[in-house]
Amino acid sequence: MMRILFVCTGNTCRSPMAEAVMRHRGKEQFEVKSSGVFAMDGSDASFQAKEVLKENDIKHEHASSTLRKKDIDWADYVFTMTAHHKWAIMDQYPESSDKVFTLKEYVLEDPENMDVSDPFGGSVDIYRHTYKELDSLIVQLIGKLSKE
Repeated sequence: MMRILFVCTGNTCRSPMAEAVMRHRGKEQFEVKSSGVFAMDGSDASFQAKEVLKENDIKHEHASSTLRKKDIDWADYVFTMTAHHKWAIMDQYPESSDKVFTLKEYVLEDPENMDVSDPFGGSVDIYRHTYKELDSLIVQLIGKLSKE
């Protein structure tokens, strides 16, 4: 089973939503985790993220976790939400550079626009926009990974 790690900043918005969508859409094809480059261990996902997942009938229990080497080692692929996250990981774990991509870079193969929109601090509507962006990317990601 392929192991996927999603990474954002605090592991309370984008990466937990990506993890939840991937689990929901990928069913039993993938093992999925998420973490954050500057996360505090044990925080809940944001209220807005949980609300948007609930609106889309996606159940997800979450406690944030700081990105650690064991997470990178565990994953077959590491998908970050921004180019900054990718560079931070590659700087700290250069030996893992062959499996670290921004989600958009891997799915869309578009080096010009590599960042998923950040809803942090925004309204539920802003989180809905980010959810739609992630959902579309993850549908494409599953299709691409299923061909491997």
